[in-house]
Amino acid sequence: MKNPSKEQSEAWRKDQKNWKCGVFYYNPEDERLLPPKREAWMGWTTNFANSKSVALLIAIVLLILFLTAFFPKKWII
Repeated sequence: MKNPSKEQSEAWRKDQKNWKCGVFYYNPEDERLLPPKREAWMGWTTNFANSKSVALLIAIVLLILFLTAFFPKKWII
């Protein structure tokens, strides 16, 4: 299910079983890369049951590390 209905999306977000330790979203049925956080107004989170979502998180972290390690601090605004 690539684009779940609004009702399905809300049900997944509110279901306690989809949140490990209360903060990590883990839902194998949800194929979205960045589903909304538990409080939807706070933005998006990673679905740790989706390998593409985890790969996106790792790529973002590596990009940040690369930019901070290889560019002089005077270039960073």
